[in-house]
Amino acid sequence: MAGVDPVLHALLCALLAFVLLRAAWHKGRDLAAFRRALADYALLPRSWVAGAALALAALEATTAIALWLPATAPAAARATGGLLGLYSLAIAINLARGRSRIDCGCSGPAGGRPLGAALLVRNGVLVGLALAAAAPVGARPLSALDVLTLSCASAVAALLYLAVDLALANEPRLRALRGVA
Repeated sequence: MAGVDPVLHALLCALLAFVLLRAAWHKGRDLAAFRRALADYALLPRSWVAGAALALAALEATTAIALWLPATAPAAARATGGLLGLYSLAIAINLARGRSRIDCGCSGPAGGRPLGAALLVRNGVLVGLALAAAAPVGARPLSALDVLTLSCASAVAALLYLAVDLALANEPRLRALRGVA
């Protein structure tokens, strides 16, 4: 089996690390707001929320760093998929409960993004990318052109993720402006 091209693997790991570092930064910027968002999910005993909030932010940051290290990237990619799957499960449970107006907790203190199917789709795509990043990597040396391609593709992937994330964040506001509930 040839495995995933090393440039594609590195791109996937870079994008996932970007997503996780951004999420950890948002949580760390206002840990109290994230604790409130986590408590609103009503999935954990109140006494666990503060520790869980800190643990999730630390896990995101640690996993992001591990995605950059060749020896730990496959396990970190699987951990990323599991973490995003866990977040998706929490969102799905609350949507099933009819609790779509709570803050997802993924946008930081200025976010205030309600739960919705779009977050599940986004997370599903990211889980798929994490599974692809966990696949065996093909053995070939990277050329200078590969490094340039990887640098440019990483920047484009990060900007594309930010654009999609911004569109998802503004979708409820757009519906409100249009008068659609």
